Amino acid sequence: MTEHALEVEGLRKTFGDHVAVDGVSFSLPPGGSLAIVGESGSGKTTTARMLVGLERPDAGRIRVGGRDRSHAARGRATRLARARELQMVFQDPYLSLDPRVTVAGCVEEPLRLHFPMSPAQRRARRDELLARVGLGEREADALPRRLSGGQRQRAAIARALATEPKVLILDEATAALDVSIQAQILDLLAEIRRDTGVGYLFVTHNLALVRHVADDILVLYQGRVVETGPTRDVLAAPRHPYTRLLLHSVPRPGWDPAGIAADRRALAAALREAPPAPASPGPLLPHASQTRPTERSAAE
Repeated sequence: MTEHALEVEGLRKTFGDHVAVDGVSFSLPPGGSLAIVGESGSGKTTTARMLVGLERPDAGRIRVGGRDRSHAARGRATRLARARELQMVFQDPYLSLDPRVTVAGCVEEPLRLHFPMSPAQRRARRDELLARVGLGEREADALPRRLSGGQRQRAAIARALATEPKVLILDEATAALDVSIQAQILDLLAEIRRDTGVGYLFVTHNLALVRHVADDILVLYQGRVVETGPTRDVLAAPRHPYTRLLLHSVPRPGWDPAGIAADRRALAAALREAPPAPASPGPLLPHASQTRPTERSAAE
């Protein structure tokens, strides 16, 4: 049986009296693509931050390639090993790219930390990674502030790919970009996945995006999994009322924002009376369509 690239079991995180994540479980096969979907406050970003070690879970298990990564990394070697396995691309690359360092330097840093290379080998690999995301010498020599939003996000992707991770976590990674630039980044990610076999974990509120990028979907509400399954099936026939509400919230002809707001209030009231029971996650099986604490510190 093929070992999962990422397995999460019973993940829980509280902040004071607030339960942010409650019993989240899922798995991602090698080269798979999973979207964690929910609105602000659903627990999706907290889940992602626990995976890369930016938050410590109160309970649960995280396994990457069969290795337990549930606990805080102790020692430099363990931290580097974890960073090689999982990388994260954030919504705002201003926060993950050092503004004082050129794009070339930002991409070279993880190469210096993780791989024994000569300076010439490191420069060659840096240029290869930047070319992979469509950036050339002019962008490499620039400081991040000199680049457009789309170019900065391409640089952040190149930097994350430098460690050759098993899984790339994308936390609303296209949300701050214009629609046309979003499409370019999504096409780039699809190409990278097809060529390298890296797995993707998309963290998003955008169901319109999910249908194009994810094999499987996991819906979070108030920190709990309320629905999960193949993306095509969940979006075609959602079982949970919250999933249906998310679908109805996507703007389209005849869209009724006032009606959706009323439905949202009714759903919240109903679920306060009967909180959602965690969905049975089960394994997320590969599909035929598959191919093979600061934000900067998560990449190092």
